[in-house]
Amino acid sequence: MKKYAIILAAGKGTRMKSKRDDISKVSFPILETPLVKCVLYSLEPLGLEEIVTVVGHGAKASEAIVKDHSKVVYQLEQKGTGHAIMMAAPVLEGKEGITLITCGDTPLLTSKTLQNLIDYHLNNGMDMSILTGILENPKGYGRIIEEDGQVKAIREQKDCSIEENAIKVINAGVYVFDNKKLFDCLPLLSTENAAHEYYLTDLVGIFNKKGYKVGQMPCEDFDETLGVNDRVQLARAGEILRDRINEGLMLSGVTIIDPKNTYIGPKVKIGADTVIYPGTHIYGDTVIGEGNTIGPDTYLSNLKIGDRNKVIYSHIVDSEIRNDAHVGPYFRARKGALIMDHAHIGNFNEVKNSTFGEASKCAHLSYIGDSNIGKDVNIGCGTIIANYDGVNKFHSEIKDHAFIGSGTLIISPVTVGESAMTAGGSTITNDVPGHAMAIARERQTNKEGFADTFKQKALDKKNKK
Repeated sequence: MKKYAIILAAGKGTRMKSKRDDISKVSFPILETPLVKCVLYSLEPLGLEEIVTVVGHGAKASEAIVKDHSKVVYQLEQKGTGHAIMMAAPVLEGKEGITLITCGDTPLLTSKTLQNLIDYHLNNGMDMSILTGILENPKGYGRIIEEDGQVKAIREQKDCSIEENAIKVINAGVYVFDNKKLFDCLPLLSTENAAHEYYLTDLVGIFNKKGYKVGQMPCEDFDETLGVNDRVQLARAGEILRDRINEGLMLSGVTIIDPKNTYIGPKVKIGADTVIYPGTHIYGDTVIGEGNTIGPDTYLSNLKIGDRNKVIYSHIVDSEIRNDAHVGPYFRARKGALIMDHAHIGNFNEVKNSTFGEASKCAHLSYIGDSNIGKDVNIGCGTIIANYDGVNKFHSEIKDHAFIGSGTLIISPVTVGESAMTAGGSTITNDVPGHAMAIARERQTNKEGFADTFKQKALDKKNKK
């Protein structure tokens, strides 16, 4: 049985109150993950043949997010949910199989629930299956009208009778259809309603008239079905997802000291016995091994970390740390930095697009840009590897066991040879041979009494103004 999915992501999101034209509602992030990407993540394990995302308002923003995971179709006119599904006809119409329909602003749906709905649909021979919720106070939701196991209608509250108003089973807005029957029946939808729109829910009545089976499956956790329509709901969804992710990690053997003040994205993987301290944010496709100490107040994104590292008060993106390294506090790494085993990089250092070698050290206040640092190298305080001339970037090599004196300025491209040294305060513009010491600074001259003379001249100049 082939399986397909349609994500409805064309809504304007008026209640988000944004004045920007370059974003869409489904591009708003929780845990630095766009809402619609959360939905895509929940679809990944389902073995889908094809995913189609229907975009409209802010279409460019939505398309940029989903294009690598989904085909994109446009709903240029907003004529309802049924009309949005019609836009997917060129991709899916006439295909054998089933189609899952969900919304791009429901980031809390889990793969388990979606798979359960598909299983319910297939095991019971349904033609249309509806994910539902059971609420003690269902005010404002469409009620599920059911008779002998067949859903007869989805009734909006304003249209409910007294008996129907007491129904606690409500529509959660997620569906599975027989694909061919779905697209065969879409042309039968009508706009004869107050909004003059094509409602997807009207297919319940059409399917009943054709004798098709329509059923419903309650969602075990109604929070999964919550949509995001404003920034209050955005924050609430982020809170629920944060708690769900943190709980799962803790149950797998990760220590999170303060789960309410730790933010970890949905694609992050963390190994057992790693300890996460408060104020830490970990996002993107980050993979962290076992026995690490992360934080406090650390930001990591798209990062690979091995085992037994310490990362304290740091900001690290698009990089890798191997094993048994110690970085921070106040360390920054970006653009492909690679920190090798047993390295130590202390406070107020930055490494960019560089390899920092095994057991090498950079204690404080240095910038390492576009370089390869060998093993067992010492980078003295205040070292700068200047890699940019205003137009081009250049690369430098610091070979194994080299010693870079404090305050050294290396003007790339330069190679400092194995076991070579630079004298503190040097400006290095040429290669340094192995085992040599480079000294590149003016000889010191002391002018007796000149400090007093200089200060007096400065005071005289100030007094003349």
